[in-house]
Parts: sequence; structure tokens; C-alpha cells
Amino acid sequence: MKTTDKNSLSKRLENVLERNVDAQKGYEKASENTESKSLRSFFLKKSNDRKKFNQELKSDIHAAFGELENDGSLKGTLHRTWMDVKNLLSADNDQAMLEECIRGDKAAIEEYSEILEDADLPVKLSATIRNQMLRLRTDLNQVSKLEDLEN
Repeated sequence: MKTTDKNSLSKRLENVLERNVDAQKGYEKASENTESKSLRSFFLKKSNDRKKFNQELKSDIHAAFGELENDGSLKGTLHRTWMDVKNLLSADNDQAMLEECIRGDKAAIEEYSEILEDADLPVKLSATIRNQMLRLRTDLNQVSKLEDLEN
């Protein structure tokens, strides 16, 4: 396990929170862009799940490090804009959005894994991150199955 200073750790956790906010907004946007009722439901569920993730993380980060003021990163905003462009240019919109879900969930799992390696991660945050990572892995399997069905 590696250790980091408290400021660096809180910054990394803040980045995780920003990406989760971005994911929530991205899933909400995807629900608006799909014509499939089942995918719309799926994307809305994912958006709501990420909203819960955000509430849990924000509460735990605040308890450990103090208040953070974020509602999405510039990188995430750019990614959502790129998703909008990709949606317009893609002949298979739902397929493109599912691919983005898979890519985003894989990136989130990797980021969560890296955070869990930090020996200075408070126990409550570690439990929250571990639980959310498990849920992301389950979601990733579900999205991969949906992508297979759409092909």
C-alpha cells in the first residue's frame, strides 16, 4: 500500500467525485438521446445510482477532509460535449452510448482501485469506495451484456 499526504489524497478523492458527477450528467444526457425505452430506463437508473454515489462520497469526504465545492469537471464537460458530437455523427447512437458507458465504468473502476491502494484512506471512505467499485463492476457486466444484445 502506498501512502500520500492528506492534501493529495483529498484532491484525488475530489477528482473521483467530479468524475461521478460527470457520469451522472452523462447518463442523464444518454437517457435523453436514446429512442429505446429500455435503454432510457437503464440510463436513468445509472444516473440515479451515480447521484447516490455522489451523495455518499461527498458526505464521507466532508467528514474526513472538510467541504468540497464541485459539480463536475471541465474534462467531464468536454467529454459530454464530445458524446453529443459522437451521438450526432454515429449511425448507431445506442451502440455508441453503450460503448461510452463501458469505457466510463472501466475508467472509474481503475480510479477506484488506485484510491484503495492508499494506506492513508480513512476506513469509512475505503468501505464506500470498495462498495461503489463492486457496484460499478456489476454495472459493467450488465452494460457489456446490453451491448451484446444491441449488436
